[in-house]
Amino acid sequence: MQEKMRVLREVYAAQLPEKIRQIEEACSGYQSRLDEETLHALHLMVHSLTGSGATFGFAELSQVARVLEEYLKNIVNQKSSANAENFAEIHQQIVALKQAASSSDSPPYVSPDLMATSSAAVGPANEKLVYLVEDETDQAREIALQLGYFGYEVRVFKRLDDFLQAMKSTRNVLVLMDIAFPEDSMGGVNAMREIQQGRDEPVPVMFISALDDVTARLEAVRTGGLAYFSKPVSIGDLVDKLDELTSPVPPEPFRVLIVDDSTSLANYHSAVLEQAGMDVKVVNNPMEVLGPLREFSPDLILMDIYMPECSGLEIASVIRQLDSFVSIPIVYLSAEKDLDKQLSAMSLGGDDFLTKPIKAEHLVSSVASRIQRSRLLHSFMVRDSLTGLLNHTAIKDQLEREMARAKRLKVPLTYAMIDIDHFKQVNDSYGHPAGDRVIKSLSRLLKQRLRETDVVGRYGGEEFAVIMSETDGPAGIKVMDELRDAFSRLKHLADGKEFSVTFSCGIAEVVHFGDAINLGDSADKALYEAKHAGRNRVVLARG
Repeated sequence: MQEKMRVLREVYAAQLPEKIRQIEEACSGYQSRLDEETLHALHLMVHSLTGSGATFGFAELSQVARVLEEYLKNIVNQKSSANAENFAEIHQQIVALKQAASSSDSPPYVSPDLMATSSAAVGPANEKLVYLVEDETDQAREIALQLGYFGYEVRVFKRLDDFLQAMKSTRNVLVLMDIAFPEDSMGGVNAMREIQQGRDEPVPVMFISALDDVTARLEAVRTGGLAYFSKPVSIGDLVDKLDELTSPVPPEPFRVLIVDDSTSLANYHSAVLEQAGMDVKVVNNPMEVLGPLREFSPDLILMDIYMPECSGLEIASVIRQLDSFVSIPIVYLSAEKDLDKQLSAMSLGGDDFLTKPIKAEHLVSSVASRIQRSRLLHSFMVRDSLTGLLNHTAIKDQLEREMARAKRLKVPLTYAMIDIDHFKQVNDSYGHPAGDRVIKSLSRLLKQRLRETDVVGRYGGEEFAVIMSETDGPAGIKVMDELRDAFSRLKHLADGKEFSVTFSCGIAEVVHFGDAINLGDSADKALYEAKHAGRNRVVLARG
């Protein structure tokens, strides 16, 4: 990374004489014509040096360029042509630019620790061992039973002493810790504080508690708590967090689209963000932004304000008129320090404003935090609140995209509709909380057993939908039948009673049906056939 920064700096330094020559030429052109267009072009050239100089170790160059830029701004704001005195000052500043371009303070430096700021999973990857420390017998039994359904090995400790002794010889374990114990109202927190002392890597711990006040939550955070669940514990939320911490699959990299006419700066910022584990695409001509925007589908747009042909503010307005990108974060990255202009930029479609030059660590942190919040908000819009799966609208939209892809690549695709059998009886016999746990159990089973490339959604109520890419009908039947068998073997618990549930499934292949509507209708009819034939079975739609 440091070598890449060195090369970028050398390229920038080699380009400086030509950039200053162009500034001199633009100044001469303006002096002879006194037209606003040439003055605007001159201002953009100087502005570019203001933002880029310090980034590549030419701090004095940035300072001189900023003075000249402000001088040019005053001429623009006067609404009158420059006079001889103005041009004398401009030429003097250009001479200072030449001198500053020959010296630099230090080469750009990027910390090798930038990767730590990316959204990597925390915890012992691929570990499924959980130490549950809970003195309430019934609570511990139910949590252990439910986690067992999802492949976790749970060892229960009722006494803190036994847990502390076990931890002396344990590695790669997740701890699920109650806070209050009979001998100590903050016993769980105190035990974890003792465990964490002297460790190079903290033990991943999540707390459960009947306490829901700030004091308890604050103490949990101070002891390294990665999550806090109030009793009664939501098993679905708990399993979601456990899966997040133990998943061997890294999170999808953040995608950033950089729009900046300065090739050197765009490449520098791209290198910094890529070092932090992000995927980056650069557009140097703002007039060509729509194609990359649609193809790359970025999580965030990082854009300069002052660019030739059009400004960043104008491009932001264009992007905001596209329904698909109304909510995408747009962060301006500019040397503009005028607060009024920054606020004006924010009001015209921007979400944040960063000032050049910016430290690499600050850039990564700002971009990462903005994308994390954006992804979270987006998930609320497209995810079902109970299961975390795609909701009805999102799964239908995804089906259309996957069908278009399958037809374009000429690969098979299978669509499955699933319905839990006699679900009303489950709610009537065991209560709606038990019914919710059944729905969560099936959603978790689908997410765990299916491939990363498969798409799972909650269609509504007790109905689910699955899109299996590059899978034909017979293969889809085999996969869903194995899931059906596994689900029927799960034991659910309600009021001390165990019960089992089954599901029925209908499958349709894209090869037999022309569009998403016909494919969905055919899978739904196959599901009806499965129900009519006695339930607890999988039926393939006839083409």
